[in-house]
This record gives sequence, C-alpha cells and structure tokens, in this order.
Amino acid sequence: MKIDTARNFTFIGLCSGAGGLDLGFELAGFRHQQSMDSNPWAIQTLTHNRPDWLVSQADLHDFSLTRNNTPDVLLAGVPCQGFSLGGNRQDADPRNQLYKQVVRIGKESRPRVIVIENVLNLRTMKSPETGKSFSLQITNDLEQCGYTVFHDVFKMCHFGVPQTRRRIVFVAFYDKPPSCYCLPQPDSSVTTIRPFLFHLANNHQSIPSLPNHEPVWGFQSAVHQETGLPFALDELVYPVRFSRTASDGHPVRGYDEPFPAIDTATVWGWAQGNVQAHRQPKDRVHGKHIRNANAKVTLWRISASRLRPFTHREYARLQTFPDYWKFLGANKRDIHQQIGNAVPVEFARRLAENILQALKSIDTSEQFPFHTQQLVLF
Repeated sequence: MKIDTARNFTFIGLCSGAGGLDLGFELAGFRHQQSMDSNPWAIQTLTHNRPDWLVSQADLHDFSLTRNNTPDVLLAGVPCQGFSLGGNRQDADPRNQLYKQVVRIGKESRPRVIVIENVLNLRTMKSPETGKSFSLQITNDLEQCGYTVFHDVFKMCHFGVPQTRRRIVFVAFYDKPPSCYCLPQPDSSVTTIRPFLFHLANNHQSIPSLPNHEPVWGFQSAVHQETGLPFALDELVYPVRFSRTASDGHPVRGYDEPFPAIDTATVWGWAQGNVQAHRQPKDRVHGKHIRNANAKVTLWRISASRLRPFTHREYARLQTFPDYWKFLGANKRDIHQQIGNAVPVEFARRLAENILQALKSIDTSEQFPFHTQQLVLF
C-alpha cells in the first residue's frame, strides 16, 4: 500500500500497542516520529512491521518530550482495563490515572493536537479526586493546559469497521481549532463482516499464505460439540460465538451485519455442517466452574459437523489491520490481547484524515471542510 509522504505533519504514539492508531495516521499521510509502549511483545510487533520506525519500550510515567521534538499530533491509546466492562471497573484503579501522564507530556511539549482514545465507560465512572466523570475531568485537565477539546462517542460500524464496538475519542487543539471544525461524521450505512471474512471462511483452499492465519478444524470444547456428521464441503461456514454462552445474543451470526466488539475475552469461531444452537440449563450441582449455584440462566450450546476457532488473522481483519501486518507473541494470548486492545485501523485513518484537514485549515486560515473517504484494505 502506497503512503503519501509529501505531507510533513508528524505524530508520536503513546501506549501504541500493536499499532492500530499509529498505522492509521501513517496511512493518512502523517510522518511517524516515535512510538512507545510498555508491552515487550507489542514493541516487537511494531518493530517487525515498521523497522524504520523509532520504537521504544517504556513506562508512560518515565516518558517525556521537549519542545525540540514535539510532534504536530500526540496520540495516546491509554490502557482501558480500569474502565472496561471486561474488568473490575474500579474508580480508583491506578490505570485510570494514566491519562494524567498524557496531559503532563502535552503540557511540557505543547503539540498542536492531542488525541486520547478509550472505552465508552469513562463517561460514567468518576474521578475519586474530584467526583467528576473521567470524560469531564480529562476535558478540564486539557483545557487547563490551553487546549480546546472536542470529544464524542463513535460506533465503529459507521466508520468502515465491521463491529458495533463504541469508543470515546478526545481531540484537543492547542489554542484555536479551525473555523467550523467538527469531528468525523458517521456513514449512513453500517459496515458488515462479509467483505472481511466470507472469503477466508468459505474459500480457504484458494487463500494464499497469510501472517497469523493457520486455520485448523477440530475445536475442543466441554461445552460445544463437533459431531463429525456427514456434510457437503460447499455448505456455508457460519461465524459462531464459543464463549459468553449466557449471552442473550444468538451465537450463530450472519455475514450481512457487523460483529459485536472484538475484545480480549470473547472467543469466536466457525461452524460447518448440520449447525445447531440451543439453550440448556447448566448442571449447577455436579458441573464444573459454578460461579452461582442459584442462577437459573440457560446457556447456549453449539453443535456442528466441524468447528474451529478464528485465526488471529481473522480477528485482525475485523480490526481492519491490513493482511501484511504480522503480530508477534510467545503464545496465542499475547497476540489476542494485542489485537483486541487495538484501535481499528480504518477508524484511525478516518480520524487522522479529519485532523490532517484541520491542521491544513488552520495553516491556511480557511474554514474546515467536511468530507469522508474510505480506504480499501484488501
């Protein structure tokens, strides 16, 4: 994929993870200046895919910039585990305070734009120090440093990403934004999983070798059943949810809808031949892993002639990473966490296009124009 290097606006990524946010800004034409993260496997993923990037493993508390190496845009995908529904959601979780390090770095170096991305729940969780919601506290702290702050919630399926995942994004301009500035606007239609996964699942024999893609049938599960019953090899392969079996959502999905959020916990896979899903009560007397013996909820059980889990490449496609982006890790969990925690690349690219136009409008004293454009990844 050709990247426009004619533009000279720069960015630095803080808590870059596997590089979704950083890659999106590079694809939009920004020039990479530096990336950092504390996760050693994320650092290896970034270095492998972009050997020319300056990448460092560091603790955000120890990271600093000076006016001499200030980028135009400072990106920060600060950890979301303290805010996420998948975690304990404790207001006093020390990870919830990491945004302050972004504010500190911004105050020291004064980049023209600061971008902070995180999960939706920091709108309702409150700072233990002030009692304000974290979204309001972040806004106030950035304003105290001289920034004008815009923030909103973005549903990814309206921004070229095949997920209903929602994220909150802060875009802060030092001094004044361009006249008539607005954050990226959603598409009128939703992005479905079909263009991302259908060919991988149903035409696997014609798929060339891809990084992180080694599909293997024979999913072992104490919950779901691979029956081995005869079936036609041209039967449709269905995407299915293997984990969170008490969910109200049906575990067998279609191709012409977006997925729920791809995260670090939910396990997805494929089912082919004689596919069935039904609810049944759990044995809460003799069964394993009983959390609440008095619960009455029934659980989803899937049966099919054959089952397999998603490959990492399939998860990465749902996060709109291009196929050449390889993820490194000591085990499957290392890689799954990097993919699940990433900012979807296509959303990041659209956000970057928006900020790029804002900077150009500021520099030319022109009104901010509205336009959208979608990148074709495959």
